Amino acid sequence: MAERTDRAEGERRVWPCRIAAVLVLAVVAAMMAGCSGAREPGTGPATAPTSPTSPTSPPAPSGDASPSDEPAAAVPHPVSLPALAQTAFDGGRLRLGAEVARTARHRQYAVTYRSAGLTVSGRLAVPEGPGPFPAVVLAHGYIDPRIYVNGQGMTRERSWFGDQGYVALHVDYRGHAGSDRDPSGGLDMRLGYTEDVVNAVLALRGWDGPVDDERIALVGRSMGGGVVYNALAVTPGLVDAAVVFAPVSSDAVDNFERWIRPDPARDGVARRILRRYGEPSANPAFWQGVSARTYFGEVTEPVLIHHGTSDDSCPIRWSRTTARLMEQAGVDVTLRTYAGEEHAFGPEWNLSMERTGRFLRRHLP
Repeated sequence: MAERTDRAEGERRVWPCRIAAVLVLAVVAAMMAGCSGAREPGTGPATAPTSPTSPTSPPAPSGDASPSDEPAAAVPHPVSLPALAQTAFDGGRLRLGAEVARTARHRQYAVTYRSAGLTVSGRLAVPEGPGPFPAVVLAHGYIDPRIYVNGQGMTRERSWFGDQGYVALHVDYRGHAGSDRDPSGGLDMRLGYTEDVVNAVLALRGWDGPVDDERIALVGRSMGGGVVYNALAVTPGLVDAAVVFAPVSSDAVDNFERWIRPDPARDGVARRILRRYGEPSANPAFWQGVSARTYFGEVTEPVLIHHGTSDDSCPIRWSRTTARLMEQAGVDVTLRTYAGEEHAFGPEWNLSMERTGRFLRRHLP
């Protein structure tokens, strides 16, 4: 591939009905295999697709089938991307607070908006001038919520976008900074963060500020890259493009095994996750249902991935696999690699932003 594996709906979009058909097949396959993983009491079994490489292929039609012979649509596990795709997203009420920073080209404000009935805080960069301006929603990487402060994690990117003439909304996520607490207690596999990012797009569109509603992109770093993958999968057509830097794996199992299970500080949440949803080997349908790669066939936006070859936090093989699977699913994806660059991006950060600018100018004309 030579490293190139290279709307506007403001409301929710429910996935095509073929997802439901595949979910039914997944349930049948799981029953035949004798899989009976743990589940949340009262919610029913996980019914996510069992094949992450071809999750959205509809079953072959039967010549003898009639409408009455078709199976009823399966109900997805409540903690799954299919369930999130059916959500009535309610982002709005973007409110500007105090001005917290300023350059010659833009100003930044503390902000709040509504997401799933919660108040979520963030930072907003607004270019000088009348606009309207293209916009980006920024999804930051993992920082312990107990020490996270408003706007932390993508300070360089937020300032760069503001100076380049973009409105940039940095999402703190629920449970962070001035946001309301995370009602899931960490058991929603971070799908709540995905909901907050989707609702941030809707909040920007509902704001009476200088935003061009037809030119919005998602930008994520590390864990935030995974959040962006999720958002693209559950709301195809919501935005125009996406960029991720040093992203986590598009497979939820990789991320759980890399950070959550082995971390003594998160031993409690790891045990609760396994108790509720089961080990990946025992309940693969659930883990596929919270993995973005299972639904790459739903993604309609071009994606740019930046990754350093010396990243010891998120290994570059994850992005190579993600790019390959996206390409196989028909996604317009570009993987840019940076020799010797580590997770946080240092010497090559300027180059990565120049490439980001060119990519967004092409897709947010």
